[in-house]
Amino acid sequence: MNARFLSYLVKRLLMALLTIFLVIAITFFVMHAIPASPFSSEKAKSDAVIAALEAKYGFDKPVVVQFWNYLKNIAHGDFGLSTGWIGNTVIDLILGGFSYSARIGFTAGFLAIIFGVVLGSVAALRRGKFLDKLIQVTTTALVSMPSFVMATILLLVFALQLNWFPSLGNQPGGLFLPVVSLMLYPMAYVTKLQRSSMLDVLGQDYIRTARAKGVRNSRVIFKHALKNTLTPVITYAGPMMAYILTGSMVVENIFSVPGLGRLFTNSMLRTDYMMIMGVTIFLATMIILMNFIGDILYKVVDPRIDLG
Repeated sequence: MNARFLSYLVKRLLMALLTIFLVIAITFFVMHAIPASPFSSEKAKSDAVIAALEAKYGFDKPVVVQFWNYLKNIAHGDFGLSTGWIGNTVIDLILGGFSYSARIGFTAGFLAIIFGVVLGSVAALRRGKFLDKLIQVTTTALVSMPSFVMATILLLVFALQLNWFPSLGNQPGGLFLPVVSLMLYPMAYVTKLQRSSMLDVLGQDYIRTARAKGVRNSRVIFKHALKNTLTPVITYAGPMMAYILTGSMVVENIFSVPGLGRLFTNSMLRTDYMMIMGVTIFLATMIILMNFIGDILYKVVDPRIDLG
C-alpha cells in the first residue's frame, strides 16, 4: 500500500465520518424540532407521568446537552431505549430487523451483479442478434419499473393467484419474492452497464491483437476482456446497495417482512423518536459504508485510476 493510496483511504474515511456526523446532527435536531412529546399520543397519561417519562429518557434536558449525550452514547453503540417498545433498546430492535433486511438486501445485490454481468456479457457477444434485442427490451422494461410496483405484481401473481410462494416474509420461503423484487431493477441496470463496457473493451487494440495471434475466443473473453469490463459495475455497486437498502423499506411492508422497513414504519406510527433516529442513522451509515467500500474496490480493480 503506497502513500498515495493510504492518503486517499484516510481522506475518504474522514469524509465518511463527517457525513455520518451530519446525518446524526440533522436527524437529531429535526426530530427534536417536533413540538409533540413521544409520550403525548399515549392515552391515560397525565402531565406528571409524561414529565417523569421525559426525565427517565433524558428529554427534559436542554437540546444541546441531549445531543452531546446522544453522541457519546452512539460512540459506544448505545442508541438509547425505545419509547414505543417499552423495555427494549433501540440497537437490539435494529439488529433484529436488520437480520432480515441484510439477508434480503445482500442476496438481492449479489444476484443482481452476477446475473447482470452474465446477461450484459451475453448481450454484447451476441450484438444485434435476437438474444441481444430480447435482453435489451427486457432490461429497459425492468429499469422503468420501481421495486414496489414489481413487488405488488409478484405478490398478486405468484403468491395470491398461483400460490407458488407465501405472501408473508416471515414464513418458510417467504423471502424469495422480496429478494426478486429488489433484484430486478439493479440487475437490469448492471446488464446495461456490462453490455456497454464489454462492447467498448472488445473494440480495443489489445483484444484484436490477441485474436490475431490465434488466442482462443473463450480465453480472450474471460482472461483479457471480462476483468476489464467490471470497473463500471463496481462503481455502481455502492449506489446499488443504497437503492436496495432504502427500497427494501417499502418492499418489506408489502410482504410483511419483520425487517428495518417495517420497524421504521411502526416507529413512526408510535412516534418513537429514538427508534426513528436510530434506524435513520443506522441505514445512512450502512449506505455510506457501502459507497466507501465501492470507492476502495474501484481503485483495487483498476490501479490506473487517478485518485485525485
